Amino acid sequence: MQRIGVRKLPIDPGPAAWNCVLPEPEPVQVLNDDIGADWLVIGAGFAGLAAARRLSQLCPTDKIVVLDACRVAEGPAGRNSGFMIDLPHDLASSDYGGSLDHDVTLTKDNRHAINFAAEMAAEFEMGREVYNPCGKVNGAATLKGDRHNQEYAAHLSAMGEPFEMLDARTMRAMTGTSYYRSGLFTAGTSVIQPAAFVRAVAKGIASNRVQIFEQSPVLSLERQGDWVAKTPGGSVKAGRVILAVNGHLNSFGFLKNQLMHVFTYASMTRPLRAEEAAALGGHPVWGITPADPMGTTVRKIETSQGARIVVRNRFTFDPSMEVDEKRIRAVSKDHDRAFAARFPMLAGVEMAYRWGGRLCLSRNNVSVVAELDQGLYAACCQNGLGTTRGTLSGLLAAELATGTKSARLDRALAAPAPTVLPPPILSKPGANAYLRWQEFKAGAER
Repeated sequence: MQRIGVRKLPIDPGPAAWNCVLPEPEPVQVLNDDIGADWLVIGAGFAGLAAARRLSQLCPTDKIVVLDACRVAEGPAGRNSGFMIDLPHDLASSDYGGSLDHDVTLTKDNRHAINFAAEMAAEFEMGREVYNPCGKVNGAATLKGDRHNQEYAAHLSAMGEPFEMLDARTMRAMTGTSYYRSGLFTAGTSVIQPAAFVRAVAKGIASNRVQIFEQSPVLSLERQGDWVAKTPGGSVKAGRVILAVNGHLNSFGFLKNQLMHVFTYASMTRPLRAEEAAALGGHPVWGITPADPMGTTVRKIETSQGARIVVRNRFTFDPSMEVDEKRIRAVSKDHDRAFAARFPMLAGVEMAYRWGGRLCLSRNNVSVVAELDQGLYAACCQNGLGTTRGTLSGLLAAELATGTKSARLDRALAAPAPTVLPPPILSKPGANAYLRWQEFKAGAER
């Protein structure tokens, strides 16, 4: 008999702002009974919902249960920057790129995941405000950032990928700010409202065959022939289980000291008043990722209350998977500085929400799609690309569990295990010192 006691439940700092600006969700459905299913998916983020969706396609008569510790879109899925990126986006690289052959294959796999998401967006009637295949821009504020973009452009050319270089005037026409000296546009990214997207998917797949229970954290997982997952209010007995819990795979006792737990941070303004929006100008909606991976991501979004600006920067390594409010307050100063530097015409516009989001990375930039035990599968370690890599790992885990073969799955299974990390007493100060140094070198890109 195999019994797994879950060591830690998710703790997410600050509000999930993308969810806060949406209408109130449907009433919560909490698991308060002992039920049975053919499949149990633990986690209702991008990976978990993709797994449930793919299982419903492959096994249309099977009963699928999805459990999440919080509400859909309140966890990491509702806290990211909302870019479903197709091209290489290695946060550990100076220009996002890796080896040529690897990046060509990776891009194909990423596009498969984005196509899967696009099919859900079409079927569940998401508007462009939720799912927009509009591409994205790497914005460069400095000569160094411009060199990063030029190096990335050369890498894309070697890959056979099209792109467009944007000059300072074009960047200003788009963003309303003269902060950026250049940009690199690529067309394959879809830009999403992440909370609205996962809420729409959860609602779209829910049926008498697919049940989603929120605020129902798994406290233990035990194999008694079938697997039994216990929650505070009930249990689920299922023949096969997919763990779509990203870094909390460690909390279930797997891959100890192989996953890097990182937080990144963001702030969102209050709605801009009409005169403020006019002073800014530019396009109604846009998104910029930084030319330097340690730089600041910026989006202008439209909500029912009006336009808002979102800024995201700073990374911290936190093996405990927890940060406190003091950290949020400290990081907020960097957000205010980045906002003021880019938007002097918006002086006096306050931040309405500040939050942190959990990332899980591996030193060798691999995800974890694997059978961990008999009938127990993982779709974890998204390496900072929860939207794309989460979707891909979720659907691949479903295919692995059902014996559905593909070259994509073969590649995932052939990937090496995440590299073992140094002991925490060394890795935490070392990793944070490295991150701070890289952020310092990013200069005005941050």
